[in-house]
Amino acid sequence: MRLAIPVLLAPLLRAAAAEAPDLPFVDLSGDQTRQVVVAAGTDTVYQGHPTTVLMPNGRTIFAVWCINHGGSAGPMARSDDGGRSWTRLDDRLPPGFATHQNCPSIYRLVDSAGRARLWVFSAALGRRGGPGMPRIMSEDDGQTWRELAPLGFPCVMTFSSIARLQDGRHLGLYHKGPEGKDRAPLEVLQSITADGGFTWSAPRVVAAVAGKNPCEPFVFRSPDGAELCCLMRENTHQGRSLVMSSRDEGATWSQPRDTPWGLTGDRHNGVFTRDGRLVVAFRDKAIGSPTFNHFVAWVGTYEDIRRDRPGEYRIKLLHSHAGGDCGYPGVELLPDDTIVATTYIKYRAGTAKHSVVSTRFKLAETDALRTRR
Repeated sequence: MRLAIPVLLAPLLRAAAAEAPDLPFVDLSGDQTRQVVVAAGTDTVYQGHPTTVLMPNGRTIFAVWCINHGGSAGPMARSDDGGRSWTRLDDRLPPGFATHQNCPSIYRLVDSAGRARLWVFSAALGRRGGPGMPRIMSEDDGQTWRELAPLGFPCVMTFSSIARLQDGRHLGLYHKGPEGKDRAPLEVLQSITADGGFTWSAPRVVAAVAGKNPCEPFVFRSPDGAELCCLMRENTHQGRSLVMSSRDEGATWSQPRDTPWGLTGDRHNGVFTRDGRLVVAFRDKAIGSPTFNHFVAWVGTYEDIRRDRPGEYRIKLLHSHAGGDCGYPGVELLPDDTIVATTYIKYRAGTAKHSVVSTRFKLAETDALRTRR
């Protein structure tokens, strides 16, 4: 009988050890010289859930976001200097855009004829649970916009990511629960457009895991171009995030599996740097993490993900003064190797609500800080 308690505790102790931090981290969150407030929260205004897109000139960035947590769209801003300053564009947008709900997401899609368009998709029209995936579109690099009919796909959020396929089509991934509602079990769905974003194929489920809730998929292409990889938030938050891959352009996907510990978080987004490394930003949800619930980035390689290796290190990008209510990012790589990561966050203690804030850094800087630790 004396052995009963140690025997019962052994699996729990092994599980705890498995989730212990296995990466060093660099802290940039206190360096305000890196930070730019895109849209300040006030005592009454909550700025939430931004996404960004970098234009081909390497310096113009568009950002869209919503008012309140998962609330109405409407705001848009443009930076012409790589994210150092921003101009609001709200008055250029169709009036109906302010009725689009929850986490607007902006993409630049180039069709098979080479024509580029900017698209902003949202989750629902008019109210949560309304017609799915309303959208606005620009054919002149964001100078003018028009509203199109919703796609009609029930969802919790619209496309969390879109990847260009080798044949010129685009693959979009999103998630939903039963009847499109935000409740378990969550599953990830896929749809494909062959005309640059106007029409989309009937969605099909590509990730459903018993006992887990995959959501907020981030799809990107491997450095050799042969594989699509998808990182996913796991919404029970009882373990790690999930990852799956496809070697046939999304026709089939591997069974989702756990990510390395350091990639555990919500709403992943990232870029490959010119030295071949991968930087992924997200809300930290890794069990045992010293930066739990803050806005962080993971630095590693594609092979680290494929081979389940820890990666190199993590970066605390911004400090949240509201627990885990932060971390839906846009991440862009500028021509001088600067990474601009933009999120929503309660930026300061006090009564002001969430702001949209960006921070900027180069891996050469964080590599040096890591070495000095």
